[in-house]
Amino acid sequence: MKNKQIRKTVVAGIGILGALSLSACGAAETNSGGGTDDKVVLAEPSWVGAQANAAVVKKLMEDELDVKVEAKQMDEPVAFDALDSGKADAILEDWHGVPKKEKKYVDEKKTVVSGGDLGVVGHIGWFVPKYYADKNPDVTDYKNLNKYAKDFRTSESGDKGHFIGAAPSYSQHDKELIKNFDLDYKHIPSGAEAAQLKEIQRLYEAKKPFLTYWWEPQWMNNKIDMVEVELPKHTPGCEEPAAKAKCGYETNQLEKFLNADFAKSNSDAAKFIKNFKWTTKDQNEVAGDIAGKKMKPEDAAEKWIKANKSTWEKWLPKK
Repeated sequence: MKNKQIRKTVVAGIGILGALSLSACGAAETNSGGGTDDKVVLAEPSWVGAQANAAVVKKLMEDELDVKVEAKQMDEPVAFDALDSGKADAILEDWHGVPKKEKKYVDEKKTVVSGGDLGVVGHIGWFVPKYYADKNPDVTDYKNLNKYAKDFRTSESGDKGHFIGAAPSYSQHDKELIKNFDLDYKHIPSGAEAAQLKEIQRLYEAKKPFLTYWWEPQWMNNKIDMVEVELPKHTPGCEEPAAKAKCGYETNQLEKFLNADFAKSNSDAAKFIKNFKWTTKDQNEVAGDIAGKKMKPEDAAEKWIKANKSTWEKWLPKK
């Protein structure tokens, strides 16, 4: 998203020549039939939706393709470097938050290639709870935010309205927008997604006003009702440089990216990842079980897999 989350490959039973050959060809080439020595490394961004993607893909690839999968947490800037070097094979959810690295590795070096759409549409914006917007309808225009700043004051923000910012690693230019729009708010970043969600849930249950960076897909949207504050429409490049940004966020078709050599290997693992495509509802269901119900990712993935065989069977490579 929303912004935008190396590995050492241990290879047993091969000599130095084999190790060099593997390194030259990419992080984890798998043969078309899979195998117990095969291994795929997924770059997993820090948000729970990305964790849901990786958990389902890992479970299915290990159970159905007999391919070992390791998910390594890394946000988009690090992930693209890892895909370029071969330290990671794929990232399943990219928000196009690092356009310079995407251009360098995808368009110029061609060491990273698109793996197709994830099937989930990502959107970032500023939101307030619906119960507050119902009482103050014009708060949904950013030009009116100063009128309501006093309602959003907290002990942390002092005499300014409190803007709940995202985790530092997420794609964002809210601090710059607040300054450039001369808004009477203090941008206070969340340390992590979990901390932000906990605070929002606390405020929501207490029916208190709050203004926050928010996004979809987001499992908590199944439990709370939020209304977006309209920002100026995003146009290509309008947020660059961020210091001069005066626009909202782009709505993204979230995309998968693969190490080029891995993608060209024609392995079952590469085919499966290219085929992997599900809905926002699917992702929110698994993410909600992980973050909301505190299930282990593998258990949440198994639950979804058992209930959605007709969906995931389409991802399996055709024999």
